[in-house]
Amino acid sequence: MANNQKSIYSALAANLLIAITKFIAGAFTNSSSMISEGIHSTVDTTNQLLLLYGLKRSKKPADQYHPFGYGKELYFWSFVVSILIFGLGGALSIYQGIAHIREPELMKDPGWNYVVLILSLIFEGTSLFIAVKEFNKTRNGVGWWDAIIKSKDPSSFLVVFEDGAAVAGLIIVMILMGISHELQIPELDGLASVIVGLLLVFVSFILARESRSLLMGEGIAPETRQKIAQLAEKDAAVLKVKNILSTYQSPEEIVLMLIIDFEDHLDTEEITGAIERIRESIKKEFQLVHFVLIQPE
Repeated sequence: MANNQKSIYSALAANLLIAITKFIAGAFTNSSSMISEGIHSTVDTTNQLLLLYGLKRSKKPADQYHPFGYGKELYFWSFVVSILIFGLGGALSIYQGIAHIREPELMKDPGWNYVVLILSLIFEGTSLFIAVKEFNKTRNGVGWWDAIIKSKDPSSFLVVFEDGAAVAGLIIVMILMGISHELQIPELDGLASVIVGLLLVFVSFILARESRSLLMGEGIAPETRQKIAQLAEKDAAVLKVKNILSTYQSPEEIVLMLIIDFEDHLDTEEITGAIERIRESIKKEFQLVHFVLIQPE
């Protein structure tokens, strides 16, 4: 978790500084795309605060009302972040852009905008570099898309997506704002806002899909289920593992339930002993499995 917090804190610091400077530059130069970029950075700042809050809440110990702990808090707040990117980031940028296309205003001297955009690119680029570096530590050689699909910690790839979208948005704004000022076509400035908004909507859909899957109780991979079944069936008391049910309570905690068909001649004491052996062997082999419930068939 510490690695993810490092990337979140770096993104938070970068976005807070950038948001303020973008709004000031946008107000001075009358640039729609610059205001949209300011909105984008403000939403990103809020998102990082929510992720940090989610990480903190997910560490709360189990109690009588939440016997499996509060791990799913992280998944909830990650889903909220994806909705904010869509609603406040994407939709507002698209609205701002369309309004500027319908009623275009000539941009004043965009010099300050370029200064802010270049500084933003440096800050966001640094934050993206740190986020990618931290995410690479968790990939273990797995391809990028597969790593995102298999990851059970949305905070690890959320920051990568946010910073990636921010860098792409800055480049789009810089190019179209330059053409808009050079050719005196103010509509292009509004178009830049629309493109940035669409980019954020696309990113929000990917993040919402992954966060929703985890929030709804995503389980372990089929190959892991097979390994657990084989491990349980090594015990002499076991005839067959009938079913395995699982869910991620947090990125570091799995709840597992096995329905097992034991040998018919075993008495209650022998079955209890077998259950303890199987539970211990699974927890020893799979460090993330914190709860193992075994139901004799």
